[in-house]
Amino acid sequence: MEYFERAKAIRLRSHHRKFLLADDDGEHVIQDRQGTIKNARWKVEFDKRYDNVIRLKSCYGRYLTASEDPHILGVTGQKVVQSIPPKINSSVEWEPIVEGSKVRLKTRYGNYLRANGGVPPWRNSITHDIPHRHRNWILWDVEIVEIRLHPPRRKSNPSADLDLDSSFHLTSCPIPLASDPNSGSSNNEGRMIYYKLADDDGDIYDEEGSFLFKGNTIEDLTQNLEEETELENIFVCSRNPMNGRLYPLRLALPPNNTTLNIIVVPATSIG
Repeated sequence: MEYFERAKAIRLRSHHRKFLLADDDGEHVIQDRQGTIKNARWKVEFDKRYDNVIRLKSCYGRYLTASEDPHILGVTGQKVVQSIPPKINSSVEWEPIVEGSKVRLKTRYGNYLRANGGVPPWRNSITHDIPHRHRNWILWDVEIVEIRLHPPRRKSNPSADLDLDSSFHLTSCPIPLASDPNSGSSNNEGRMIYYKLADDDGDIYDEEGSFLFKGNTIEDLTQNLEEETELENIFVCSRNPMNGRLYPLRLALPPNNTTLNIIVVPATSIG
């Protein structure tokens, strides 16, 4: 799983030195030496229910899918295709298994993603099965082509900590709301923002992001965080020092470029 925690998008290269490609028809999956085209790029998604399961989405918005259809009638090996199932199910879930410097991708049925060689119709085809020969055909090199800033790893703190309707606001803290004119500080110098993300269930990821913020208002900070996290409709929250619960920042930021530690909560997490 370490191969994928920091990966937002990847390329997979087979033993044949060819890349896993989403065919232009939006249905088939093939392998080809041309790895610079968009078809070789697969977006990585995680399943919150499992620690070691990923989904791979093609440039056409379709998932890499282990179908039940045989690649060739009467011959071992089932088709791997692109699909959009009506409901996300086990056919689009893959378990990465590290083997040396390479990875095997295992289906929930116990088969492996396999890049086939030989003569047509095997050549350049992709199937899933359990090979008895050519075991190196199920080994893949993983190349990260886009980094994920906030990897969804272990989460902490239950959603019971969320108290978005609390009347405890920033102005309740014993901090003056006006900057000290004698301090010599200027908001233009910026302040460091350290933040963690909460998911739709209100659970908070352990990983922390940071950036230098040069704005002056909560609206500015919210906009910057939406750009950083690629989320929309968020609450910018802090933790009540008296009871540890979360409350949204509503009125003003602390003065003098004070460093902030905050939690980014999607509006969908409170329903």
